[in-house]
Amino acid sequence: MPILPVHERLAELWVLRNSRGLTESEKTDMEHCLAVNASFCRELAHLKNMSLLASMTEDTDWQHDICSRIERLSRV
Repeated sequence: MPILPVHERLAELWVLRNSRGLTESEKTDMEHCLAVNASFCRELAHLKNMSLLASMTEDTDWQHDICSRIERLSRV
């Protein structure tokens, strides 16, 4: 899975925070990045759980649909 721009920005802000205090704008940016990251992780976990359910119910069409959604999300 590729690193998303939001993850790169979070890493940059983390480094800045450890070397100096963040500006108000940077703090806002970090909060935004954390929210986007949480949303991304939540969506990915949801899709993976649905994929597991599709597998357990042997619904291959549904599972293929979910897997394509996971791939699209991972390419963002």
